[in-house]
Amino acid sequence: MDAITIVGGGIAGLALAATLDPDRFDVTVHEQRNVLPAVETSLAMWPEAQRALEAVGILPEIRAAGSAFEAMALRNATGKAWLRAGAPDVIGISRADLLRQLDAAVPDSVTRVFGAVTSLPAGGLLVGADGVHSVVRGAYWGPRSRERLSPYLALRGVINEPVPADSGGEYWGRGELFGIAPASRQRTYWYASYRSDLGPGGIDVEAALDLTRRRFSGKAAGIVRVLAGATPEGTLAQRIWTVPALRSYVRAGSVLVGDAAHGMTPNLGRGACEALVDSVTLADLLNSRPLPEALKAYDKRRVLRSQALRVASSAMTRLVLAESAQPIRDRILSVAGRLSR
Repeated sequence: MDAITIVGGGIAGLALAATLDPDRFDVTVHEQRNVLPAVETSLAMWPEAQRALEAVGILPEIRAAGSAFEAMALRNATGKAWLRAGAPDVIGISRADLLRQLDAAVPDSVTRVFGAVTSLPAGGLLVGADGVHSVVRGAYWGPRSRERLSPYLALRGVINEPVPADSGGEYWGRGELFGIAPASRQRTYWYASYRSDLGPGGIDVEAALDLTRRRFSGKAAGIVRVLAGATPEGTLAQRIWTVPALRSYVRAGSVLVGDAAHGMTPNLGRGACEALVDSVTLADLLNSRPLPEALKAYDKRRVLRSQALRVASSAMTRLVLAESAQPIRDRILSVAGRLSR
């Protein structure tokens, strides 16, 4: 049997381990932690990701655990809606529930190793599924592939009450973003982003939450209400990191999937989706073709699309968090809203 070592037991690593042919491959997954995320966050599963989940065999469970995205709105900082749109084909699912289902789908034949990876194993195919700070990418793609720190702070969390009436959607202010979406029927997922010099590591969540409350004080009532219910224990605060452009995800017996390959800003909501598509695509090719041919085909199918999304997400970040250009952006969105109505 051919050996495949997957470094990283997150969304990309577990999806790959769950879909590789156990009769053909001897699979080992290295993961630093054997626990689910302490703070709940929500992910949007677009149709492409749902097809990948169907290939893994867990789409019914994801549909049962998740919630449909109903009508959402794009709003200014005071709460006035520029545009409204539905997303009936999108499923919202908590990261913990997704990881739980992916973990259950991994066959017993897969070897699980927990703890920090201090040296990369030799022999067989090495898969970097270890996120934006990928050890595999650093070792095989070199210092030019090193992750890059953005100037933006991102906070995410869940509160135990439903979305306030007519508050769902994204609020675009001057250099700031706030989002409110259903995490379940009785719970609300929220997120915020703006420039900050906090971090990059060891961010005091309580201080970040206090800063966010002050920053959004006097803004839309829905924002103020959600932040009033947010707690440090239920909030995640991180600086946003990205991965520079890569021309290939394959190099010398190694391959990258997920954020290790194309870690992007979160403004398109596509990071987890593309990680799932990466892993299912790679598994399908490895299961059905010789290794060199499979890796070449994986590059051909995934690099251009995922890199285009990385660039588009970066452009969306600049638009959403515009500062000097914010008045012009808002006027254009206001006109677009009137035309759409």
